[in-house]
Amino acid sequence: KPYKEVTSMKFTKEEKQAFVKRYQNGETVLQICNENKIPRSTFYRWIQNYQQTVTKTGTVITPQKFSSLKRKVEKLEGIIQVLKTVDCTVSSPLQEKLKALESLYGQFSVHTLCEALEVPRGTFYNHIFRNKRSDTLAAKRREQLKVQIQNIYDDSEQIYGAGKIAAILHTKGIKASEKYVSEIMKELGISSVGITAKQDHKKWEKGKNRNFLHQQFHTDRPNQVWVSDITIFKFSDKYYYLCAIIDLFSRKIISYRISQSSSTQLLTKTFRQAYSERKPETGLMFHSDRGTQYISYTFVRLLETLGVKQSLSRTGRPHDNAVSEAFFSILKKEELYRRHYKSEIDMIQGIHRFINFYNNERPHSTLQYKTPVQKEQEYWDKKKESSLK
Repeated sequence: KPYKEVTSMKFTKEEKQAFVKRYQNGETVLQICNENKIPRSTFYRWIQNYQQTVTKTGTVITPQKFSSLKRKVEKLEGIIQVLKTVDCTVSSPLQEKLKALESLYGQFSVHTLCEALEVPRGTFYNHIFRNKRSDTLAAKRREQLKVQIQNIYDDSEQIYGAGKIAAILHTKGIKASEKYVSEIMKELGISSVGITAKQDHKKWEKGKNRNFLHQQFHTDRPNQVWVSDITIFKFSDKYYYLCAIIDLFSRKIISYRISQSSSTQLLTKTFRQAYSERKPETGLMFHSDRGTQYISYTFVRLLETLGVKQSLSRTGRPHDNAVSEAFFSILKKEELYRRHYKSEIDMIQGIHRFINFYNNERPHSTLQYKTPVQKEQEYWDKKKESSLK
């Protein structure tokens, strides 16, 4: 009870400073807090706010003043770096200065850029955001950064936020401020796992029983169920990843991409290509295993946005995605393991030729020895006939 009465009273600023000075003169935090019934967390906050350092010249520096001076120094260092980088001066024509600052946009804060060459921030923002030409240096650099940021994000398995990604870009010799990286991440629809971890876990918990396909590999029409998987293969001491999407009705490979990175970006681009070309009606189901790309927040949200129902194989049950597994087995036995490619281009062309052969010429026993293209054409012909009756 006495403790509560004392801690509820308010100390003046001068009293707080006096307590902190006692600490600076050698008294312990425990001693001061016990004597005056002050919570230690509160006293540490006072130390942060009221501790003073006297320089050799007699100047008194508080933590607030130190932080202010630190920010000022960092700002001046940034201005000096900008002036060293650009090939114009403060007295140069405005358009010349804007063009020079445009190439540094994202590497430094807008405040630093504008103060360095004495350009009004409103004028600079007008130049950057109202300039709709897609060939500006800023626009080109932004597009390049999008790819680099997405790759780093995917390589981290959706863990890294803007700060870590900006730091990794810096180690690669690419300057980009944390704020600029954050802007691009929002534009890409990605965020640190620290922000979405709870949401992702709920999605995973909900998805534990999300095997809606139940190994029913026969459908009534095209674009009713798509299945997908990603396989890895080696060529010339490098590893490559092939993502393929198959229409379950005809077993046709409707979209595929090859990359040296097994990223969410590889999957999303493959899916967007299929969706754009096929234009499926509502009710599409998309089935895959539980690979990190397929259960990533970015891809799950893409499916939700398009109204696509996601189905996932059960853990440790590869037969739940047997059609995709079968295709990759055929691809490797009939193409990849039989050919001796001369170059990467030759290898990519070989895969392209095989998939074209697979869709148009190779008969499938499950399709009564029709090809995937024949199977789909047969369906559309029947549908057209029935509509004419």
